[in-house]
Amino acid sequence: MGTIWLNLLILSIHQSHVYARSEAYDHVNLLIGNGGDTPNGSGGMIPSTAPPFAMTRWVAQTHQNYVSVTPYNWTGTAVHGFQATRQPAIWMGESGPVVVAPGLASSDDLKIKANFEERGLNMRKETEKISPAYYSIALDDSLGGELLVEHSATSRVGHLRFTFNSNQTPYIILESSRPSVLTSTPTNISFPYGTVALHLRHGSSQVHEICGSNSERQDSIITPTSTLPHVQGFNGYYCARFDSGSDSTSYGTVQNSTTAPEALSGEGTQLAGYAVFAPRSVVNLRVGTSFLSIDQARRNIDAEIPDGTSLEQTIRTTKAQWTEKLDRFKVEGASEVQLEVFWTGVAHALQYPYEQHEQGKYYSGYDGKTHSGESYTGYSIWDTYRAQWAFLILFTPERLPGMITSMLADYKQSGWLPMWKNIVETNIMVGTHADSLIAEAVVKGVKGFDTELAWEAVWKDATVAPKDDLTTSYFDREENVDYEVRAGLASTYAQHGWVADDVHSESASRTLDYAYDDYAAYKLAVALKKPSSTVDFLLERSLRAPFTLFNAETGFMEARNADGSWAGEDKGWTEGDKWAYSFDVVHDMTALIEKRGGNESFVRSLDEHFDGGHNDHTNEPSHHIPYLYALAGAAYKTQARVRKIAQANYNNTPIGLSGNEDCGQMSSWYIFSAMGFYPVNPVSGEPFFDKITIELPPTPGQKDEHRKRTLTVSAPGAPTKPYIKSLTVNGRRIGTPIILHEDIADGGELVFEMSDVVEEWGNEIFRRAESTGKAQVVVLDHTVDHEEL
Repeated sequence: MGTIWLNLLILSIHQSHVYARSEAYDHVNLLIGNGGDTPNGSGGMIPSTAPPFAMTRWVAQTHQNYVSVTPYNWTGTAVHGFQATRQPAIWMGESGPVVVAPGLASSDDLKIKANFEERGLNMRKETEKISPAYYSIALDDSLGGELLVEHSATSRVGHLRFTFNSNQTPYIILESSRPSVLTSTPTNISFPYGTVALHLRHGSSQVHEICGSNSERQDSIITPTSTLPHVQGFNGYYCARFDSGSDSTSYGTVQNSTTAPEALSGEGTQLAGYAVFAPRSVVNLRVGTSFLSIDQARRNIDAEIPDGTSLEQTIRTTKAQWTEKLDRFKVEGASEVQLEVFWTGVAHALQYPYEQHEQGKYYSGYDGKTHSGESYTGYSIWDTYRAQWAFLILFTPERLPGMITSMLADYKQSGWLPMWKNIVETNIMVGTHADSLIAEAVVKGVKGFDTELAWEAVWKDATVAPKDDLTTSYFDREENVDYEVRAGLASTYAQHGWVADDVHSESASRTLDYAYDDYAAYKLAVALKKPSSTVDFLLERSLRAPFTLFNAETGFMEARNADGSWAGEDKGWTEGDKWAYSFDVVHDMTALIEKRGGNESFVRSLDEHFDGGHNDHTNEPSHHIPYLYALAGAAYKTQARVRKIAQANYNNTPIGLSGNEDCGQMSSWYIFSAMGFYPVNPVSGEPFFDKITIELPPTPGQKDEHRKRTLTVSAPGAPTKPYIKSLTVNGRRIGTPIILHEDIADGGELVFEMSDVVEEWGNEIFRRAESTGKAQVVVLDHTVDHEEL
């Protein structure tokens, strides 16, 4: 099956607009992770065109998207339009979309088909071409003719070209508002309010622009109650500008399937504007999008794709933004399938979080105002703090100051750091892992943001309970509640060290996550030289809290009730179970190994976890687990398990991600693992390829920031030799499976000597150091300092 898909997909990315050749770009396969028969059976990704971190992505629309459904699925047979989407993940909702839908009608009976079901045009799948900067498809007019649609995009502007090779009368619809599904239940339909206005060319009856707005925000029902009044005025705005030469013959509006010829404006639900053209026309248009206003959408066109810009120029510009990142990676010794998986993974990880600012300004739903500066949204922090954030620190350091400043602006405007921000907070998942993102950035030397404000926000997370903490469960996607943050902090966690299962949902996962976040806050406090009483408080709680859940009789973690009684081994977990979470004390793994009987016993428990089928790579709590063998003196088992997980869960087909991509986390696991290390404790793994060379981008604010920095990972024979015999880092022999962040942050050379049999390296007994300081941080995965990675 892999070979069949490889041939098909290589064909799909060799577009007619070939510019500078890039091996990396040509191996990005955006159909990876688009399949599956259930929402959790695929990556939830779409083949969209846009540059990295784009505010708006453009994609062919085969489905009406909502929570659990994406706008494109590879099994679709008809295209119903081309959508400007801000849906950041399959389990999140859409915000302020616009759809450009072409159509064809008989000249004798000009019927404008505006609703989703009737406007679909059959795809000629063999013509579909997909790449990050260009998409095209031929659509059938059902009468022997066809319509060729091509599009590219910048961050805020879509660029589309429609070539009507048909004798039918063509038209183009701009859908302002549509029926919108709330939650993942398709019958739970709302009708967002929209506006549309058509603007004619001066002195003519030809349409120059169709502009509009809508209030669609599918996650509105899980907005924290204190923010909800401020975000009620949210709108997504657009302005579609037809190029000179794309001359319309008539125009109008459609509302609730009723056509109003020559109408120039409208407002309400299920609303669209349209323009009609002569048969066999070629129509070019650029669609600016905005969260601020229609005028800002126009300004975005003028700034990003000004008048006179050809589609080919836009493709070239957007492709250059991708190749600037992708071409930094050079891979040797990988198969064609592995190359597609690797470079597609890089492309996936470079989409999130995404821009919410426009020309130095942004809309904030937290206070309903326009602010100056940068803003980002699409933060799936419970997922991405594990590896994707570390990927961004290494490979997009220029973005980090703006991303962190954005989180701090969210804090100032809402009172809290984000957990899962989709325009505004949604309260999805558990833990305050923005604490980890900030702490990791500080200890890894990221500059350019207000560290004192960051400390204030992190300290609040650690010490201030949410509203109604004693009476609110905060179950997943609970409606009509305020900010969740550390639910359970006031009820039992602050006093006893655990979150009570008979008070709060997902209590056991919360306990372990809060302990880790306390440790992140501790590392930040140390870095910022906070008082020793503060440092000691955070460290003590972070090391004590996890083991309040350890049931010595069963050897597993278990949720507890408010009175201290055990709640049951299947209670209180988030996307996992007792098996996964009993390995989740990443900031004090040596203590966990000791609790579970020492190295040999711990390795046996890992074997039981994997051999018993308990490891679920589709959910993030399992991602670090195969690397834990190395910390108990069995690195060879890490090396074998990681390779098997990669082979079983990643391939180059639409079902090539075994779980949801989760804003780049699934792919970041693969990228780090392919390089031979992972940020639970790098160098616990083994490389997949003979050699990877990475030109690290400049880090703003650091000395000699524009100096070329090259990171090389060499592992001759790695594709067939799964075990490590020795490792040197910058010429220094490494005897334990731990490397330093400073070893790779400024470039360097890692040389693995590989073997086809188990070697002694990394397989000695892992000893806990005597001193409290380093022993407790040596295996830390995220909030690392410059002594350990």
